[in-house]
This record gives sequence, structure tokens and C-alpha cells, in this order.
Amino acid sequence: MNPAPSADTFPRLLAHHASTRPRATAIREKDLGIWQSWTWQQMHQEVSEIAAGLLQAGLKRGQHLAIIGENRPRLYFTMTAVQCLGAIPVPMYEDAAAAEMAFVFDNAEIHFAVVEDQEQVDKVLEIREKVPHLQQIFYDDARGLRHYQQPGLQSYEALRAGGQQLLKQQPTAIEEEIKKGRGTDVGAMFYTSGTTGNAKGVVLGYDNLIAAGRAGAEMEALSSNEEVLAYLPMAWIGQNIFSYTQWLVCGFTVNCPESAATVTADMREIGPTYYFAPPRVLEALLTQVMIRMEDASAIKRRMFHYFMGV
Repeated sequence: MNPAPSADTFPRLLAHHASTRPRATAIREKDLGIWQSWTWQQMHQEVSEIAAGLLQAGLKRGQHLAIIGENRPRLYFTMTAVQCLGAIPVPMYEDAAAAEMAFVFDNAEIHFAVVEDQEQVDKVLEIREKVPHLQQIFYDDARGLRHYQQPGLQSYEALRAGGQQLLKQQPTAIEEEIKKGRGTDVGAMFYTSGTTGNAKGVVLGYDNLIAAGRAGAEMEALSSNEEVLAYLPMAWIGQNIFSYTQWLVCGFTVNCPESAATVTADMREIGPTYYFAPPRVLEALLTQVMIRMEDASAIKRRMFHYFMGV
């Protein structure tokens, strides 16, 4: 499926969906047990505001920005906002130790970081003196951070408010930046696991990522009607192909679970039509089903084993 043949960058794909399907749901997040939704138009507006905020903060074309946290709409918005400016997002594993993060921050010369919560803020602050390129840290979830007064630490909302002010003065600022982008530009940078040595940065361009996304979408006959659950680490390239690249290529709806502990329950509520999982995840699901069947009634167990053999 190829809804926007001329769109050769992710910001242009987003603009395409916002203009052609403004009221369609782009992304959902479960918060306190309730699903919150953003339309493509709302997402486009928020991405523009965050991009403007980062522009005002000093993020320059070609610089790197770290994104650390679980699957959250605002972190996905940040990825696209960074790409609007021609800068390069570097998603990182949220469970990485501070020392592991220090290597990536130094190696990639990270200038800015957008993180999910207090846990990630604490880790970045711990390594701050070791990474001289780092200028500012922005956080999404403010819980536990009220009394943090470190210089260069701001909330996502403050970043967005700054962007809104800039757009009032320069309404076309982000559109002009997007026009400078090319399919041959670097779209994102991912780091290997580092199990056999230091992690290595892998640079991927828009042409590469979008071609992979379109090929997968055509092979699976994906449409804009799909429901997809984004539950794997943002730092993993597989997650980015299936829940970011194909999302922007096809225009389907991505759903972010409330937490890692609620993935199975949230999946039942969403009923994803397109589901990607490594073998370990599928094995864990099978184990859960088998354990529950041990406690089921005799007739349910007989029916279960009968239909498993069909």
C-alpha cells in the first residue's frame, strides 16, 4: 500500500495523512485505564509545536537527539518533530543503565534528550558531566520532578509552549524546514545491543526505511484500517519498522499500552489486526493460555485440546 507516492520523508507522510484524513485516529494511549486518542490533524499540530520548540531551543540540522522511554505518543511525536528539522532521533532502551547510556550519548554527540519520566531523568542527570555536548533535557511525565531545579531541565509542556509562541510569530517556520528535507537524508540512528563489545550506531536514511515499510505493507496487504499494538522497545529497529515506518506509510492506528504489565489485557481490548512479535513473546502468550486452561472446567479443557488438534 502506498498512500503518498511523493512523500519521501516521515514529516511529509504525516502532512499527507493530516490533510487527507484529518479526523481519522492516528494513535491511542491507555492512561489510568482510559484510552486517549489523537487524530492525524491533532498529531500534526502537536508535532509542529514540538518541532518549533526544539528549533527555538537550538536544535540544528544534523544534530542528534536522544529519545528514552516506553511507547508513548509524545515520544513518537518527538521523533517526527526532530525529523521535521533535519535533525536525527536516537531512540534508546529505557531499561539501559546510566553507564550504557553514557557511551551512546558520547559516541553520537547527543545535544538534546527527550525522556519519559523521573527514572530516565535521573539516569541522564547522572551522566551529564561525562557528556559535554548535552545541552537540554525535556521530560514527559512530571511526577516526582516538581523540586528538580537543575539548569537545562524542562517539561515537554514547556517545550511545546515555546513552540506555540514561535509559530505565532513565524507560522511557516516548520513548513520551511520540512521543505529542506530529502529522501536521501538520515532518518534515524539505532544502536546495536553491544553484547560482543561497544554498541555501534547504525544510520538509516528515509529512502531505506520507507522502502522497507512500503514493501512490508504491500506484502501483508495492509490498509489504513489496521489496529496495531506498539509494545516492543522503541530503540529496536523492528519496532520502528512495524509501529512507526509502516504506521506513517499506511496511516493505520497505533495503540500504546498503559504499561508492560498490561500488554495482554490491552491487546484484548484493542484486538490488533496486525501483530508482530518475536518468538519469546509468542511463547509467553502460549504459556499463559496453557496455565489458564489447567484451571478451566473439564468440558472447556476437552474442547480446547480438541480444537488445538484440528
